Amino acid sequence: MSIAVVTFPGSNCDDDARYALEAGMGAAVTLVWHTATELGNPDAVVIPGGFSFGDYLRSGALAAHSPVMAEVRAYAERGGPVLGICNGFQILTESGLLPGQLARNPSLKFQCHYVNVRVERAVAPFTSRAAVGDVLSMPIAHNEGSYYADAATLEVLEGEGRVMLRYCDAAGTASEAANVNGSRNAIAGIVNSRGNVMGMMPHPERAVESLLGPVDGLALLGSLVDAGRRAA
Repeated sequence: MSIAVVTFPGSNCDDDARYALEAGMGAAVTLVWHTATELGNPDAVVIPGGFSFGDYLRSGALAAHSPVMAEVRAYAERGGPVLGICNGFQILTESGLLPGQLARNPSLKFQCHYVNVRVERAVAPFTSRAAVGDVLSMPIAHNEGSYYADAATLEVLEGEGRVMLRYCDAAGTASEAANVNGSRNAIAGIVNSRGNVMGMMPHPERAVESLLGPVDGLALLGSLVDAGRRAA
């Protein structure tokens, strides 16, 4: 089972993702530089977190125009699973692969701490190891993590069941206090209409080692690996 992890200047979670997928999941990972014009033949693609191109203009805005993103788009159009984490989520929205936008946190401060998210759908290829209503604990690390979309887009996302993760408290209740970055509808992760492209702000790759804390990230990364193995 092979996974391509796309790396941009300023990415800093690419090795975290590689380690989590290799050591924790047994996948073979290839780091793909942003100037690449082919991905190879991976079973899944991960766009990791970090600060691609220093977050100039807007987070993910420059990375969305890197040559490799044409290949990511083509891969997604063929039905390949693509997971964007944090800056990867921002890149997916900037490239039009996901709707909406990630805006500045209302506090105007960088946030780096654990949060709880509730699983809204338990389906392949991203959440099949979880159950609807499960509360997962994972860290966030972002300055522009507030998910925004207009009312019509939000209605579509909710109506089509495309909200995958929602910020909540430890009991699974979505509340203003638990919505740490002011995201519309407390959205922490969404998928495209086809269900094969997902963006999320929390970092599952940083929640895979019990020595360091919760290992709830394994449920999400494991789902991705499971789907790749079934397709291989």
